[in-house]
Amino acid sequence: MKTHIIRITYHDCALRYGLSEADLRGFADLGLLATDSTTDTIHDEPEHLARLARLQHELGLSKEGIDVVLAMRQRLLSLQHELMLQRARARQFEHLLGSTGPTLDADDWL
Repeated sequence: MKTHIIRITYHDCALRYGLSEADLRGFADLGLLATDSTTDTIHDEPEHLARLARLQHELGLSKEGIDVVLAMRQRLLSLQHELMLQRARARQFEHLLGSTGPTLDADDWL
């Protein structure tokens, strides 16, 4: 999946996503937004900016609460990816065992 990054000024971002410039700068200070200090712009994924706006507007979370939710989301995505890799490895192992000898149930190993 390709990631799209936009570059937008704080003012334009505030208008587009319904956040104040102070909130955006607070998110940037917490490291929740990727910014470019030389051009004073935000360069991040549109979905991420929309997610920040939803967490603040719809759920009424503080900046610190949003930080916790985003960290949990990142951890969940990481765990999902790890589970996908482990399932693929298990399928490879099952295929290897299936082509070289009899397959035993897990209870046979106990």
